[in-house]
Amino acid sequence: MSRRLPMLGQAEVPARAGRGSRSGAPWPPRTKAWAQMHLCVFLWGFTAILGKLITLPAVPLVWWRMGLVSVALALVPRVRRGVVRLSPRQRVIYGLIGAVLSLHWLAFYGAIKLANASVAATCMALGPVFMAFIEPVIVGRAFERRELVFGAAAVPGVAMVVGGTPASMHLGLLAGVAAAALVAVFGALNKRFVEHAAALTVTFLEMAAGVACLSVVAALWPGSNAMIRLPDLHDAALLVVLAAGCTLLPFALSLVALRQLSAFDSALAVNLEPLYAVLMAIPLFGEQRELGIQFYTGGAIILGVVLAHPWLSRRSR
Repeated sequence: MSRRLPMLGQAEVPARAGRGSRSGAPWPPRTKAWAQMHLCVFLWGFTAILGKLITLPAVPLVWWRMGLVSVALALVPRVRRGVVRLSPRQRVIYGLIGAVLSLHWLAFYGAIKLANASVAATCMALGPVFMAFIEPVIVGRAFERRELVFGAAAVPGVAMVVGGTPASMHLGLLAGVAAAALVAVFGALNKRFVEHAAALTVTFLEMAAGVACLSVVAALWPGSNAMIRLPDLHDAALLVVLAAGCTLLPFALSLVALRQLSAFDSALAVNLEPLYAVLMAIPLFGEQRELGIQFYTGGAIILGVVLAHPWLSRRSR
């Protein structure tokens, strides 16, 4: 095992940090982790909007998103040193996780192109349902009844949100469900192996592996939609924003938060992403014309589940 590198956002926790103080003492670790995760979710809320605004098809869009982050991190000496210090087995593990991530994003942006930003983002609320079953298997812990209940509690909300979508968007719905299942696998794998390397090192390996995976997909996928192409100036500017503000920063920060939260906690927090995305999609794309009272009722159910879970978990502990 390589020597552990300093972790992004990691700080020493005093012996009595759990209490906090009025003199500016650090937040309790879990409170700080929840704040970090919700900041990540807010930034991820822009990904559906940017995916709608970028005219590239899903394959080249995700390829450029991961490629730009990989190049940026490759220029950081600490990241390069971190990669060298990892064992070959660790590099392979993070590479496989990156391949899963690339397929998740491919399904997610495919859902945006086939349906719309609101539907694609809302399907991600199914993540905790999959996570309640997947995380115990991958991480190696017992199933928790509370997680199953909270994961299932989001299902009626998701059903109400997407129930009114037209038949022409059903393929996009299926892509969104696939994206939710893949993000559950990705989150559980990251939870299991996140402790073994610095967050930025992990991010680089996963992004670089995702680029390699998508290059294979592009070579095997027939049709022009899978071709890797140069973006125009409009798409290039939006891709830079997507890579820096909605990928690099929240991705690394979420890995730090996972040191204190379970993968299920993280997936449940991501249920807020559809609400952020939809609130932005309404004024930008006029998607409210496709939504009704069902959608807003379902959104309220999802929001209630997200807010209730950490509060009840804290009380039970």
